[in-house]
Amino acid sequence: MTATFDYVVVGGGSAGCALAARLSEDPDTTVCLLEAGPSDVDDPNILELGEWMHLLDSGYDWDYPVEPQQRGNSFLRHARAKVLGGCSSHNSCIAFWPPREDLDEWAAKGCTGWSADECWPLVARLESNDGPWEGHGRSGPVKIRQVPPDDPCGAAVLEAAAAVGMPTVRFNEGVTVLEGAGFFQINADEDNHRMSSSHAYLHPILEERSNLEVRVSAWAKQIRFDDDRRATAVDYLDSATFHYESVTARREIIASSGAIDTPKLLMLSGIGPGEHLRDFGLDVLVDSPGVGANLDDHVEGLVMWEAAKPMVTRSTQWWEAGLFHRTEPGLDRPDLMMHYGSVPFDLNTLRWGYPTTENGFCLTPNVTRGRSRGTVRLRTRDFRDRARVDPRYFTDAEDHDMHVMLTGVKLARQIAQQPALAEWIARELAPGPDAVTDDELVDYIAKTHNTVYHPACTARMGPDSDPDAVVDPWLRVRGVDGLRVADASIMPFLPAINPNITVMMIGEKCADLIRGR
Repeated sequence: MTATFDYVVVGGGSAGCALAARLSEDPDTTVCLLEAGPSDVDDPNILELGEWMHLLDSGYDWDYPVEPQQRGNSFLRHARAKVLGGCSSHNSCIAFWPPREDLDEWAAKGCTGWSADECWPLVARLESNDGPWEGHGRSGPVKIRQVPPDDPCGAAVLEAAAAVGMPTVRFNEGVTVLEGAGFFQINADEDNHRMSSSHAYLHPILEERSNLEVRVSAWAKQIRFDDDRRATAVDYLDSATFHYESVTARREIIASSGAIDTPKLLMLSGIGPGEHLRDFGLDVLVDSPGVGANLDDHVEGLVMWEAAKPMVTRSTQWWEAGLFHRTEPGLDRPDLMMHYGSVPFDLNTLRWGYPTTENGFCLTPNVTRGRSRGTVRLRTRDFRDRARVDPRYFTDAEDHDMHVMLTGVKLARQIAQQPALAEWIARELAPGPDAVTDDELVDYIAKTHNTVYHPACTARMGPDSDPDAVVDPWLRVRGVDGLRVADASIMPFLPAINPNITVMMIGEKCADLIRGR
């Protein structure tokens, strides 16, 4: 089966679904969306947000291992969604506007058109938000609502945080929270069905638009180019029939497969570090050293307690509150964030012998402005083999990331010592009372840390003067024609928040760039 469309979007994830929906608004434009995983339509495993943690290490998860870490947790797995909607169909739906300061820094680095003044209207366009801030969008496809403060332990955490200088705040109110804590906003409807990019953008139009074709179980093998280096077609495996198929693009192909699989697809198609491609016998179309480089992520620690009182048995998504802090005075953005979990989280502690419980809660400090950078590289030339993912956690030369994490673990303990939490804590399970010195805490962090599952920046955007910039500010892949990238891989660096709404915004932005707006 070979078919021709105006646009082919490779990857039905957070950005890809938004992009395909926007491009197909023009009835004279044909769009094909390829997604390697199954559909999420009418699938309660995906749509019921409260069940999201069961998706980890499931059939909906690519479950990528990481390479052995020099200083970090080598057992860590990167959950990447294998389903329509991508990670927006797989995550906890914590919804943040990207900080103005981050977007303005993107623009200052030469990413013309990506300032907050230019991107915030796209966030407003995509959302239908119940928050009181006058800047919110009210008619977009993605419903965003405030988490109700129904968790008494969570309320106690916020009271304790206020006692150490982190006042209770509301998020997404037009300013960046520098020091503060509050219940999140989430992209979920009133029935607590996740408002993923597929549910929000695609489900309402799948039966209405004959110019949009969504092909699931379509695992991209490579992008093909003509003699003029123009992207012309995508070869893929139809996993339902085990037949290889091809789809052709008249105008453009857009890679939207995420920060791990987009660089992998580019490399398999001949775009990447030349020496690395030649090691696998691949022809080098464009020697682009930035492909698969610059891997950024939010590394996450853990402090966990056994609760002295029964924890909640119902929740919107079990991670309903967050805390922001600056570890140094004068920073214009927080460099530390914590998520509050109303469940025990022993995913990386149990193997080391730390005690666990069925009734507990945790704070998970994470480094929002990390300086360590990793890589994504090919494992073999077979597209079915997982890429080599090496985040290189805690390897920055100044030891900045470990310093921030160490500060976060100590701050979490300080919060726990406040009177508001006295009746909630039976004992600290991890790192536990025996871990007292900095060296002991650093050893604990390095062995047991997790990730907030935010890999990004592996095909980063930048000006022509940046030799490692894979795409230009119009998201066009350098060295070829007819090919763009639209997903988290184009970020110059991660914003200091959960970035899923930012990735949807990237899909919106790419649609506007293609349409010349």
